[in-house]
Amino acid sequence: MPLSPHHDGSALYVPEQEPSLGDTVDVFVRVPAGADVRQVHVRTTGDGEPRFTEAVVDRTEGGDVWWRVPVQARNPVSNYRFMLSGTRGYRWLNAAGLVGHDVPDNGDFKLVTHTPPPAWARDAVIYQIFPDRFARSAAADRRALPDWAIPCDWDTPVIGRGPQTPHQFYGGDLDGVTGRLDHLDRLGVNTVYLTPIFPARSNHRYDAASFDTVDPLLGGDAALARLADAVRARGWRLLGDITSNHTGDAHEWFTTAVSDVYAAERELYYFDEVTGCDNSSSARLTPRCDLEPSYETWNGVKSLPKLNWGSAELRRRFATADDSLLRRWLRPPYGLDGWRVDVANMTGRRGADAYTHEVAALLRRVVAQTRADGLLMAEHGHDHTGDLDRDGWHGTMNYVGFTDPVWSWLRHGDAPVPNFLGTPGGVVRRDTDAVLATMDTYRSLVSWRSYTHSWQLLGSHDSARIRTVVGDAARHEVAAGLLATMPGTPMIFAGDELGLTGTNGEESRTPMPWHRPESWDAGTFAAYRSLIALRRAEPALRHGGLRRLHADADTLVFLREAPTGSVLVLARRAAGRPVRLTGLPVGENVYGGAPALRPDAEGTVTLPADGPTFQVWRLA
Repeated sequence: MPLSPHHDGSALYVPEQEPSLGDTVDVFVRVPAGADVRQVHVRTTGDGEPRFTEAVVDRTEGGDVWWRVPVQARNPVSNYRFMLSGTRGYRWLNAAGLVGHDVPDNGDFKLVTHTPPPAWARDAVIYQIFPDRFARSAAADRRALPDWAIPCDWDTPVIGRGPQTPHQFYGGDLDGVTGRLDHLDRLGVNTVYLTPIFPARSNHRYDAASFDTVDPLLGGDAALARLADAVRARGWRLLGDITSNHTGDAHEWFTTAVSDVYAAERELYYFDEVTGCDNSSSARLTPRCDLEPSYETWNGVKSLPKLNWGSAELRRRFATADDSLLRRWLRPPYGLDGWRVDVANMTGRRGADAYTHEVAALLRRVVAQTRADGLLMAEHGHDHTGDLDRDGWHGTMNYVGFTDPVWSWLRHGDAPVPNFLGTPGGVVRRDTDAVLATMDTYRSLVSWRSYTHSWQLLGSHDSARIRTVVGDAARHEVAAGLLATMPGTPMIFAGDELGLTGTNGEESRTPMPWHRPESWDAGTFAAYRSLIALRRAEPALRHGGLRRLHADADTLVFLREAPTGSVLVLARRAAGRPVRLTGLPVGENVYGGAPALRPDAEGTVTLPADGPTFQVWRLA
């Protein structure tokens, strides 16, 4: 495929990565030799009004012409795009690519002047742990189980669907996690993310009964402090998981609200007006009502009553008070480095209520006040683009812009596999052009900053396992390779590195087979370990831009480029024709075992045609 003019938000094209409001920064667009481009303008929309500024040629390198033009960060989020004029008229270059028709502003490139995410986040490799299924300490055997729990041996099969699913209890705890940090060290990750750790009436704990203490079944507050100390001793980070959309129906706030219609806690939730109750003044001390209260829930699940963010008292208890739950766990002795926010997409949304952006900005402000380097990551299962770049969430779990397209490209076999939100028909097999179109669509609607600080993932505790989706180790390696080399923060669900399987979220919450090392896929573990090491060794894989060089139905070739150097990546889902590229320098193979790249007499390099395969070269 011929190279197109290119720009992205990385430092190679936007050297000033953290502009302040009112700053004017130079941006660059790269035009390949031979392209029909005679003149370049940048179109900005400061204060909502379009303006055009002519670019000048800054330099010529390797035949490419680099045009430079100033852009003012006039607003907190400032849009810009390029108008490329040639002998056949003009075309637009925006964040979705080069187009020959007029386009709306929402796909423009973006300069963002909000306080940036913490610097450590771009270098993070996240490891997600579902505590009940990760590891047990010796103390777990001595704990009395609650009435809701169905005790399971570590080898008891997980029930993927049914009333028993949330109640199977395997007894993993936080000291068990601490005892297995050497495994994470061998893998190469540097950030641990725990799904909820508060008391609840389920194994997943997204139905919190309190936010004031760590579940005693996990070892209590002291076990979290021990884990935090062990994580910090390795120079790593530790993230928690908070439910801002709902609590459990056993939560002390909710039980108080249900038992007393005049309680302060009543306003923390959405209760419908209940008829047939005695609300007279004489009944105020002992309200009389024989009807079950009606209240808003998450997706109709009665055990998950929805929080009302129109309540000032909720905002105080959850966030702004000095002893709020958001602040408490960010402070010593626990010192969490931030939060993943469950169901962020629904938080603050209910009918005419639309508090989501207010809440996100509030939580971010409180996190930053409590610890300046705290991270706030939002869960979105679908379109997240309207909720980012608003001085709230630092990024999202990018299911729609990464997980689903990677699944659909590497999908193997005929057995149905559901996608994250259960779209009818499950995962659809697609070729590279459709996959890239999906990625580009979502990427183009947020800033480069939000895109690169979002978590790219192959699966989680809420989805099928990547091994089940792709069907074999070879395609699994290609998926892991894309996770390690594409822009964004890679997140690995515990057990994926061993080749564990599962067809849906609940079935994928598989206990880690520590006592059965013969069941591990050693080759998959080695691939993850090498790919993570490669990402951590190559600045371009963490901070570089993204420029595509070739795509066909089964093949993707792209460059990650940074001022410090460039890396070439080849991903194939199947064998095909050799890919020949011109204009590349000599390249040393640093993953996959292919030969070095050496241009022939015509300046052409030939990439391997076998597949599935994943190869990476460091360019000279």
